[in-house]
Amino acid sequence: MGNREDLIDGATRSLYEKGYSRTTARDIASASGVSLAAIGYHFGTKEALLHAALYREMERWGDDLATAAGRKIEPGMSPTERFEAIWTGVIESFTAHRRLWMLQFELLGHLDSLPELRKNLVASTADAREGLVELFGDAGIEPGRAHTLGALYQALLLGVAEQWLVDPDHAMSAEELLTALRALSSHLA
Repeated sequence: MGNREDLIDGATRSLYEKGYSRTTARDIASASGVSLAAIGYHFGTKEALLHAALYREMERWGDDLATAAGRKIEPGMSPTERFEAIWTGVIESFTAHRRLWMLQFELLGHLDSLPELRKNLVASTADAREGLVELFGDAGIEPGRAHTLGALYQALLLGVAEQWLVDPDHAMSAEELLTALRALSSHLA
């Protein structure tokens, strides 16, 4: 592994230990076993390095989620069974990747002062929504509906993640989420 990869690994450890706003370049260099100057050489700024580490972790979470969901899905499942199975996997991922979710919510408070981060998150939002539509098995629907459905899945994901971070003992289960969506749909019909 080279200095660049060592820096990303060190930045990841620092993010998980200290959070975004409290991580210093010295923390990263120390955790990486690499000089401070290497941060500038490879990434330009500490923030660019932290963002690279964060994006890598978000990709890993997405890959882990797709793998976990794939294990829960069985041939012949109804759309309802598939929805509940996938949400069970999503909810399990909140526990397995708790620090990553804490970081993501921390970063929301910094978006106004980090325009590059905002730009990158905006760009990745469309991909995230597309990925959620595929994950839930809705990939064949028309593009306009796919965008809207992906936005709904994302809204549900962030809301349920917040519940699991704040009060996991009272957060919604996959079954409760499905029940609530059915009740809402019935109410709106």
